[in-house]
Amino acid sequence: MSHLSILPTVLRDEDVLVQALEDLELTVVRGGDLRGFADQREAVSVRVQLPEGTWLGWRHDATGQLALVGDLQQLGRSRSLQQLLGAITRRYAARQALRSLSQDLPGATLELANSLNP
Repeated sequence: MSHLSILPTVLRDEDVLVQALEDLELTVVRGGDLRGFADQREAVSVRVQLPEGTWLGWRHDATGQLALVGDLQQLGRSRSLQQLLGAITRRYAARQALRSLSQDLPGATLELANSLNP
């Protein structure tokens, strides 16, 4: 039997996370609940449905970081969770770096290369 797990992450900025998820061609839904076993529900700020039909979400924890919420048992069977999370984290870091550079270099045109896609 599977249930929802909540894992801490180093991600903090919800808007940057949404951009990273969209870069990876995942359809983002803001808000809502993820459902687990026995009608377990966890409220999330951001969620995506993976191609296999499973859901992954993030919610703000007490420290302001975005905690990952998902049915890890289901995700582990359907797709390499480690690979997916690595791709999300890399894209998030790239987006965060672009944001920082755009503040340091006003008027500059910056964009991400497609080589960051998994």
